[in-house]
Amino acid sequence: MKYDVIIIGAGPCGLACGIEAKAKGLKYLILDKGNITESIRRYPVNMIFFSTSENLEIGNVPFVSMGMRPNRTEALKYYRKVADHFDLQLQLFTKVEQVKGDDGHFKIETSKGIFDTKKIILATGYYDVPRYLNIPGEDLPHVSHYYDEAYKYTKTRVIVVGGANSAIETSLDLYRNGADVTIVHMFDDLDKRAKYWIVPDLQNRIKKGEVKAYFNTAITQIESEKVHIKNLDSGKTEALDADFVFLMTGYRPDAGFLSKTGIQLNGENLIPELAEGTYESSVPGIYLAGSIVGGEETAKIFIENGKYHATPVIGDIIKKLA
Repeated sequence: MKYDVIIIGAGPCGLACGIEAKAKGLKYLILDKGNITESIRRYPVNMIFFSTSENLEIGNVPFVSMGMRPNRTEALKYYRKVADHFDLQLQLFTKVEQVKGDDGHFKIETSKGIFDTKKIILATGYYDVPRYLNIPGEDLPHVSHYYDEAYKYTKTRVIVVGGANSAIETSLDLYRNGADVTIVHMFDDLDKRAKYWIVPDLQNRIKKGEVKAYFNTAITQIESEKVHIKNLDSGKTEALDADFVFLMTGYRPDAGFLSKTGIQLNGENLIPELAEGTYESSVPGIYLAGSIVGGEETAKIFIENGKYHATPVIGDIIKKLA
């Protein structure tokens, strides 16, 4: 079977593309290496979105949440209901390994076989690839770039590296559930662009000594029960006791996969080369949608604006298939 378009990524923006493709009568398929909205599933258990539920809606399906801002569980249930409502064609737990061919004749090699398609939309986001520090000990079993929930870490010594949303929320959740928390951040303060209700909360915990903090400080090495840090102003080094380490240093698109596919990436932020207004990449027939469009400038595109890529992308595909 040959598809008109295959969408790689079953996150909110990939689902939005599927909804639009179905509405326009295209023969389509959505592939994902995990389940529906796999990235959201991997968010911290108690995470609350910055956006309102209305801004996270896709397909004109109302998103009703208990509060003004939905939580992770509400989002997971909503997007699954949307997929069911539109009876979207999904091939889940299917890892894309390679894209071959050219416009009109692509072959997508996956863990579950080869799929033929005329066009491709990459909507893979950025949450799957952490920003690695490339320091000794980063791969030890007690070190993670993802945070789940606090109860495993009660009465343990935890180092949290970073100063943006993920690091702040992780630190607060751990502190409130009995962990001894120390935050290490390479800049002189927490990220002011973080969710406005969590920054002063952590600042107050730091002022009261309830959470320890090292600013202008880099982590240089991780050992089984210690973390080595260096002050970036004075050069002073120190070793901190640690049972667990969370490297909440952000995430990035899979630039390696994009490059392997032939897509041109520009500048130090690896911004994909795209046609203005259509989001077609430098490889004819391959389109990008959602946060992957922003390269490493991950703060520019979220669900609430990335979902709107579906209409111009599908519109251009229909035009070129005619």
